[in-house]
Order: sequence, then structure tokens, then C-alpha cells
Amino acid sequence: MSETGWRPWLPEAIAALMVLAIGFTEAVLFWAMTGGHLAGFAQALVIAVAVGMCRRAPGAALGLVWTLGLIHVLFGAPIMLIEFALTAVFFGGARWGRLPTVVISALSVPLAVVVAFVVHERRIISLHLLLGGSKLGDIMREQPTLRLALSLIGLLIVATPWPTGLVMRFLERASTSRVAMLAAEEAAAGAWRETEHAREIAHLRDQQTRLARDVHDVVGHSLAVILAQAESGQYLDEPAKLKKTLQTIATSARSSLQDVRQVLSSTQDTTMVRGDTDRFDSLIAGVRGSGHEIVATELGTPRQLPPEAAAVAYRVFQEMLTNAIKHGRRDHPIVAERHWPAAQPAGGFTDTLRIEVTNMTESSDHAGAGRGLDGMRRRLEAIGGHLDVRRREQPAGISFSVTAFVPVRGGA
Repeated sequence: MSETGWRPWLPEAIAALMVLAIGFTEAVLFWAMTGGHLAGFAQALVIAVAVGMCRRAPGAALGLVWTLGLIHVLFGAPIMLIEFALTAVFFGGARWGRLPTVVISALSVPLAVVVAFVVHERRIISLHLLLGGSKLGDIMREQPTLRLALSLIGLLIVATPWPTGLVMRFLERASTSRVAMLAAEEAAAGAWRETEHAREIAHLRDQQTRLARDVHDVVGHSLAVILAQAESGQYLDEPAKLKKTLQTIATSARSSLQDVRQVLSSTQDTTMVRGDTDRFDSLIAGVRGSGHEIVATELGTPRQLPPEAAAVAYRVFQEMLTNAIKHGRRDHPIVAERHWPAAQPAGGFTDTLRIEVTNMTESSDHAGAGRGLDGMRRRLEAIGGHLDVRRREQPAGISFSVTAFVPVRGGA
């Protein structure tokens, strides 16, 4: 047997060897009294084995106890004092046994007392040897009350280990339950920490996505305007027009740098604080200054948008114009329309601002259908709006229209 195999049995093996040594000593006395009767050695061996099994196999140990009891009853085998060691089996049954073993061990306690002190009180061979020829032995034989008192003391000695084992069993279960409860609480706390960590990561990723969209919109629009100005500037011969073109490039670059700083310094887009209409008009002026013809119309009464809707409207309009500059034909104007919510007869307003930008393109595969359109669509969906993209075949080419529907509920 390996080291890990025999070590768990070591305490029980030592106890069994001690019981066996004492039992064999008592069996020698029995052998001397009976003139060579060897039953005491067999009984001592059975008791030692039962004690050795009381922890690891309490059910089997209890079976040996019942077998020994039947031998006493059926064959009148004398009782040895070493059989008090069987109280370890009663303790083991209550401490480590399964429920049937616990119940049977509880019934075994009074049964053992009845067998030892009532049925065979004269067959406890060591007591007979010590007290048989003395006055105390005569008194015990003549006084039933004394025998009953001794039986009760024996019952107390035999019965005490069983409730002790049961109490220790419940204490261990309570301790195990507490450990399990603490482990469950720790697991729940760990799960909560992991959830919070996942939420924090998701929040950071969302902020990263927003930042990427903002930088894409700001830089993309400014670079498109600057590129258009630079391309047209190389064909200008008049110093005044060239100077104006360079001023437009500088203004666009300065505005872009300011917007990028604003995006990087705050998690909230506050581009619309200075007024919706002015900011829209500045974008249109930038496109017009880049040399692109733009036809801008505004219908309805302009309103102050809620901050979040205002930021989304500005960024979406900026991206629309950027795509129109990058992918539109320069021989056709960009058409930009803003339709503000109209007043209703019963009072109040409709709840949607419609922004539409149309340009002519030579290809049916508009390059803006990539990240730019996806970014606009995500921005609008985040505030309850939506984006509509249409392509139309016309005699002059392909018309590409992008329409944003921006909710304005909550605006002043």
C-alpha cells in the first residue's frame, strides 16, 4: 500500500493494536480460568478489528458489534471487559456513518447494555475473577438494586460516546456550511467584481469608439476641405484669390485643431453650445470656401436642440458634407437641406429634424458607404434617430442622397 494509502488509517490502526493487546491479556486470564478455552482470543480480535474500522467503515464495524452480540445471546459466550472499547464504534457510527448507520448505532447502545448487564451479568469473566470470591461479589449477587445501579453506570459509560459523536457531526456540518457560505459569498463578490470590470471595459470601449468617430469626422472633414482648397489653389494666378484660398486652408486647419482638442479633452461633445444654426452655416461656408458649389436651403423655424441631439446633428451633417466633397462631382453642386419641425395647428411641433445632402457621383459604389455611413448610423440610432441612403439613376449621372432624421424632443 502506498504512503498516501496507509497514512489515513494510521490512528485507527494504533487504536486497534492497543485494543488487541489489552484484549489478548484478558483472553489469557480467560484461558487460564477455563482450562484452555480460546474463545477470548477470537473475541479480542473481532473487537480490535471493529475499533480499527469505526472511522473509515462505521457500518461494517457496527455489523461486527451486532455479530458479537448475537454470539453472546445465542451461544452464551462470556463478556470481556475489553468490549467497552466498542463504545468507539458507537461514536464512529454517530460521527461518520450514514443515516441508517446513525440510527442502528443509536439502537445498539441500549442493546449492548441489556446484553452485558442484564442477560449475562455473571459472565463478565474479569469481574467474576476479581470479585467472585470477595464480599463485594456476594453483595452484588444478593442485591438486585446494586446490580441495577451498576447497569445504569454501565449504560452511561456506553451511551455517552454516541451523543458526543452526534454533536461533533453537527458541529462539523455547521462549520462546513459556514465555509461553503463564505466561499459562495466570495464567489458572488468575485462575480460582481468581474461584472463591474466587464462593464468598465465596455464603457471604455464605447468611449474609444466615440472618440474614433469624432476624430474621424473632424479630421476627415477638415482634410477634405483643405485638400480641395490646395488642389484648386495650384491653378490660381491672381495673388488675391490665392491669398484667400490659403486663408481658407488656415481657417479649416485651425478649426479642425480646435475641434480635435475639444474631443480629446472631454467625453461629452459640446460642439453645439454656441447655437445650432451658426455651426451648420459654418460648415456650409467651409465647403463653399473650398471651391465646391453648394446649394443650401433651410425650411421651418430653427430650434435649439437638446445637447446630445445637437452634437449628433452637427457631426452627421459634417460627415455628409465630407463624403460629398470627397466623392461628388465638382461640376455639379452639393445640395444641403435642413427641414426643421413644423408648427402643428393644435400647437406644438413635430419631433424630427430632417437633414439631407445630395451630390452627383460617377460611380454607383459610393465610397462613403464604409465607415462614414456606419458611424453616422450608429450616432443617430444612439439617440433614437435613423439614417436613409439612396442612389438614383439620372441623365446627368448617379444621384447619391443621405438623409438623417434627428429627434428634437426636449429642445427649447
